[in-house]
Amino acid sequence: MATRLLRWPLPALLSWAAAWGIFFAMRAADWAPFWALSGATLAGLVLAVFGSTPWRRVFIGAGFPLSALLLVFTLGSGSLSAWTWLVPLGLLVLLYPINSWRDAPLFPTPERALDGLASAAVLPDQARILDAGCGLGAGLRALRRQYPAARLSGLEWSWPLALACRWRCRFARVRRASMWSTSWAGQDMVYLFQRPESMSRAGEKAVAELADGAWLVSLEFEVPAFRPHARLESVPGKPVWVYRMPVRSAGSDR
Repeated sequence: MATRLLRWPLPALLSWAAAWGIFFAMRAADWAPFWALSGATLAGLVLAVFGSTPWRRVFIGAGFPLSALLLVFTLGSGSLSAWTWLVPLGLLVLLYPINSWRDAPLFPTPERALDGLASAAVLPDQARILDAGCGLGAGLRALRRQYPAARLSGLEWSWPLALACRWRCRFARVRRASMWSTSWAGQDMVYLFQRPESMSRAGEKAVAELADGAWLVSLEFEVPAFRPHARLESVPGKPVWVYRMPVRSAGSDR
């Protein structure tokens, strides 16, 4: 029960609230702003141990100092009202609705990361390619360079990101929708840049919904127990894992 109540992003929200509570308490006790900021930042770093992955620990630890910097730039150096810390939190929730925090944050696909994909995964003209979690469209642009004649589409749960992606990628059909609740059936290729924790779920969805001969492509993170058709690495440290349906298990010799 406790595990369910502390599902992400609740640990982050509670940690950020605690850090700001410490900041305002120290200011109310006449601590100098420097020491109040230092104390709250230190508290956030300590609370970061409750993050279940390295990236979540970074988000928890960086939440207070980043929001404090934002307030300094937006409100100036005057005194901060007790409610103003909700402004950056509200903007963050608008940019990334809470249920999307369990997926990957905004990490754009590097410009040349998909170089060579068209040779490893050959597709006909007018093939249907889906960028599941397209963010601001860096992945769609990289896919277009590889498959200029393909029919590209993107799914993005965040309203602001989906709107920005539509403007940047007018060659693609971008929808505001969940990559998990939207069917992948009928796609010739699905591209992902997710988190390691999401890859098992992505593999299960691909097996259930993609037709034989379709491709699943993942930047950086491989699908556990899947044997890749190819592995590319045009950008150091950013491998591209290419799987073809029906996928074979990693331990299979056939």
